[in-house]
Amino acid sequence: MHRRAFLQGAGAGLGVAASTFVPDAFADGPAIKWRLASSYPKSLDTIYGAAELLSERLRKITGGKFQIRVFAGGDLVPGLQVMDAVQNGTVECGHTASYYYVGKNMAFAFDCAVPFGLTARQQNAWMYFGGGIRLMRELFRQYNIVQFPGGNTGVQMGGWFRKEIKSLADLKGLKMRIPGIGGQIMAKLGAVPQTLVGSDIYPSLERGALDAAEWVGPYDDEKLGFHKIAKHYYYPGWWEGGPQLSFYVNQARWNELPEAYQAAFETACAEANVNMLAEYDFKNPQALNRLLKQGVQLRAFPKDIMEAARKAAFAMYDEEAARNAAFARIYREWKTFRDTEIQWFKVAEASYANFLYYSK
Repeated sequence: MHRRAFLQGAGAGLGVAASTFVPDAFADGPAIKWRLASSYPKSLDTIYGAAELLSERLRKITGGKFQIRVFAGGDLVPGLQVMDAVQNGTVECGHTASYYYVGKNMAFAFDCAVPFGLTARQQNAWMYFGGGIRLMRELFRQYNIVQFPGGNTGVQMGGWFRKEIKSLADLKGLKMRIPGIGGQIMAKLGAVPQTLVGSDIYPSLERGALDAAEWVGPYDDEKLGFHKIAKHYYYPGWWEGGPQLSFYVNQARWNELPEAYQAAFETACAEANVNMLAEYDFKNPQALNRLLKQGVQLRAFPKDIMEAARKAAFAMYDEEAARNAAFARIYREWKTFRDTEIQWFKVAEASYANFLYYSK
């Protein structure tokens, strides 16, 4: 069966076609069983659920010939070691956020999110049509990994603050749970960034070891109960304008797959990628309404914080590009794409959204 014909058959009306159509390529193909290590606990059901969707869809597409067992973060390997596990062949595949691995190379952030970067729609456009997958796979190849877009949360929230933040000066000395590049920029603005796993955030806020904390958005944040301690809920999460999750596959294991199995995997990844954003767009508004009814105060970051953070972010990127060839190669193309996208989104999307949201 031709690859394109398979993709059309499995991709059109994914939920129906995938469950009723089993091509001969699978009927006569090998039985394959893989393990997938997720970076996430089952409690983050929307993010963790993307891997379960991948597994279930592959099983149906292939008539049970390609099965993937999903393991939550910590079950096989610690959540932040998924990349190492896939690279070394400890597991065949994984589901994670590539900005967890900026310590290896800051360029990995482009596979997820960089501060003042792309929205979820723009990230998809860059990945699928703007050269993003090509550029990122050049980097991942050095780590024996093939990556695939595997979900997006959409713009995240700016976090929970015990006290109101009225200006840039209020960030000085503020202890905030915010990891990665966003944390580095917050440090440049005077804050004291902390890296904590989700289970440690609430008790740290409760005893005053933290003044603020960011997590994801209303649906996931509500579960952790931050609103019971820190009532000021800030937006937007400028460090995560459209954070993409990714599926990782060990390069050697990928090369061993028959072509039809590779096509099935790509199809399932694409569905999981689209599904996660749609699910968050459904769940977050409802969760936000529940939080507001409990006394949560929505607040926008002051303009001087936004402007100072953006200036610090792009100064950091220029500095990194000057010393990191891999970062520079991706950054040049990414920046050109970003600037072009912004011009287009100003014309149609932003003008329509502003009228829709703010007119009476």
